[in-house]
Parts: sequence; C-alpha cells; structure tokens
Amino acid sequence: MVHIIMTSEERKIFLELPESEREAFIGEFWKRRDPDPETPDNPFKAEYESRVARASQLFGGEGRPGYLTDRGRIYLLFGPPMERLTYPMDASGHCREIWYYGAFPVIFIDEHCEGQFILTAVNLEHLEKLNIAQGHFQKTFEQDKRFFDYGLKILVGRPGGSAFEATVVIEVPYAAIWFDLADGGLATSLDVRLEVRTAAGDRVWEFRKAYGLALSEDELKTKKGRAYRIEVPLVLDREAGGAKAGRLTLLAAVKNVADGEELKKALELR
Repeated sequence: MVHIIMTSEERKIFLELPESEREAFIGEFWKRRDPDPETPDNPFKAEYESRVARASQLFGGEGRPGYLTDRGRIYLLFGPPMERLTYPMDASGHCREIWYYGAFPVIFIDEHCEGQFILTAVNLEHLEKLNIAQGHFQKTFEQDKRFFDYGLKILVGRPGGSAFEATVVIEVPYAAIWFDLADGGLATSLDVRLEVRTAAGDRVWEFRKAYGLALSEDELKTKKGRAYRIEVPLVLDREAGGAKAGRLTLLAAVKNVADGEELKKALELR
C-alpha cells in the first residue's frame, strides 16, 4: 500500500531484508516521514492510511483495489481535489473526470464509460506547482476531509409545446457535507449555480441560489445514509437563443461553503 511513496532504494532494501528485520524497517520508514518525531502520533501515517481506505472505498469498482487505480494514486498523493468536473459522456462517447488542484488539471478518461478511468494528461513540468497548490489549499492534517460529491439528474416534464419543461434534481449525501459549529449546532450553506448553454457557448438559462442547512448533531445522525434534495424547475423556450439549432448542455456547480469545496458537473439536454 505504500508503493506510491516508497523510493526505489527503500523498496530494494526492504525486499532484501530477512523477515525478522522487516518490522523494524517499517517503523523507520514511517518515522522518517513523521513531521514531529518527538510526539507519539504520526499525522503523516494516519493521513496516508486514511487516504488508502477512502480510495479503496471510492474507486473500488475497477477490478482492483481502489488505491491501485489511476484516480486512487492521485488521491493518495494529493488528497481530494479542490474542484472536480465530471462528464458522464461527451460527444466522442467517452466519460471524463477533471480534477483541479489550484489551477492545475488532472484528467481521467473512461473510453467506454464502464468505470475504467485512465490518467491521460499530466504535465510533469507543473508537478512542483501542484505540490504548492496542495499545501495552500488542502488542510489534510487538520481534519478528515470528505470527498464531496452529489447526484445530478433531469426529470423531463410535459413533452411537446413551445417550451421544454423539466426539473433539475440535485441530491447531496449528508455524509459528504462538511459543517461548521454554530450556536451549539451544525451549519453550512450549499451554493448552487446552474446554466444551460448552446454548443456555441451561449447561455440560454441560469439559476443561482444558496441553500442554508442548520441542524443538531443528533439530527445529522438520523440522516445517515440519506441525501439533501434540491429541485429546480427548468423551462426553456424551444425557439429562443439558438436552442433549437444545436445541442444544449446543463452545467451545474455546487459549493459546500463550510470547507469551500466545489464540484462541477455537466449533462447534455436532448
């Protein structure tokens, strides 16, 4: 599980050691990476093991342990992205995910939309900037940061007529929402931005609203396994803004204000 952070020299030494000496080597391996060796706790080890467990949970559907997948390896090295854009299917028939660390994109492509995401574009010249961005934007040792995600779907209403009527449904699992302590309870806000754009990039519809959440710890426990649901009516004039001429795309951005994490998604409207 430590292949991603183990040097080639360490690996060579470990494999050549007799079994009786490997336990001591493992202890030294983690000690060298401890930011404060004088304390009994090792936050680096705890954070790394937490990421291994989370990666296994998040990306375990590719026929191998989640931390061995391409997305899992990036997650182990840099933690949750500051921004994550998902495309269920693009014009070429591929599924894509783009993770942003600061201004640096990491791109994964699933050619057949079967859950097999491959790392396809990383400019190695920018890895130093990526490390700097991680240090500035992620507090990986201060709290157990969740991987923010939500469900996005469109329920089409009455067919035909001069208008396209639908409902945009956003479902955010309570387990993925980060809260601040406020007045003895928990509070945050989900900032939602929705846009519909033509193939040329022209905006033909938009919606923005902040949804405040305030509840007690006991109330949050009762909502375990449930999701906070947002429904937004969507009405488009079929003739307006070039909508009739080409493909339309719904762009959604949901930001969890308590920790500043934002996730963008895109869906085609047919």
